[in-house]
Amino acid sequence: MSPLVEVTGLAREFDVSPPLLERLLGGQGRRVVKAVDGVSFTLARGTTLALVGESGCGKSTVARVLSGLYRPTRGQVLFDGQDVHQPGDAQARARLRPRIQMIFQDPYASLNPRWRVHDIVGEPLRLQGGPLSAAERTERVEELLRSVGLAPSDRLKFPHQFSGGQRQRLSIARALAGELEFLVCDEPTSALDVSVQAQILNILKALQEERGLTYLFISHNLAAVRFISDTIGVMYLGRLVEIAPKRRLFDTPRHPYTRLLLEAVPVLRGPARARTASPGDLPDPMDPPRGCTFHPRCPLANERCRTQAPALRADSAGAGAVACHAVEEGRA
Repeated sequence: MSPLVEVTGLAREFDVSPPLLERLLGGQGRRVVKAVDGVSFTLARGTTLALVGESGCGKSTVARVLSGLYRPTRGQVLFDGQDVHQPGDAQARARLRPRIQMIFQDPYASLNPRWRVHDIVGEPLRLQGGPLSAAERTERVEELLRSVGLAPSDRLKFPHQFSGGQRQRLSIARALAGELEFLVCDEPTSALDVSVQAQILNILKALQEERGLTYLFISHNLAAVRFISDTIGVMYLGRLVEIAPKRRLFDTPRHPYTRLLLEAVPVLRGPARARTASPGDLPDPMDPPRGCTFHPRCPLANERCRTQAPALRADSAGAGAVACHAVEEGRA
């Protein structure tokens, strides 16, 4: 079966240059940030890919490109074999919108505070132009609210009358109102209490099993990632440095950066484990290091790492891929 989502050579750059006059007077050139630089992966139907990495590594930019909020600078995003950003075909893109939805870190910022829940959740039903009467639309909204653990009577309330976790449930209900197949989740639990995080994750997991949904899940919380994902991609300065099934990645991480991320997770039981210190901070994304961008912080870096960027290569077992000269040369 062909994958639902295929991302090939995806790149997204942002021009952060000062105004033209200021550049001319100061003799400065254009400044460009490569937020995403050559990311490729596939996502099978009914599965979850989680992207992890430090803030600024490009996870959210990938999410916004896949959901159609940003256009890619280079590369291609195929959804069910169709280019999500195909130029000049507005009708084709409009047909894709109900099938691809996104939920955000701050649900309140994505909900219209002047609208009641009935209008927020029912708006996709109205925009799709289906033959629904007012009574049928109300019934559908109540059904969607029940599916995310809210009461049908909540449709008469405003967003400010809900807690953070309830607002995130509203965001999920609104996404489900369309012909949803692919849901992009950009840190949907990071602003919530731990117990509420578990509730949202359980809802997402149950909806996936019930409806066969496909997720791209972005989070700093590795416990949440381990619970909900099937495959994990590790990003560093706009590039994928490792991608593997979650069990393999947690049990035997191969890239030095992946190891450092996992070593940073506190262990409450068992003996204390040795930690490898990572020297330095995240490099300036406007002036990334040559070669492997992780080499200034990597304990295994050599001269090849400093001059040649590693390609993402499948490992010998075929269970994932890693971009690391040390792994390729057997030094890691």
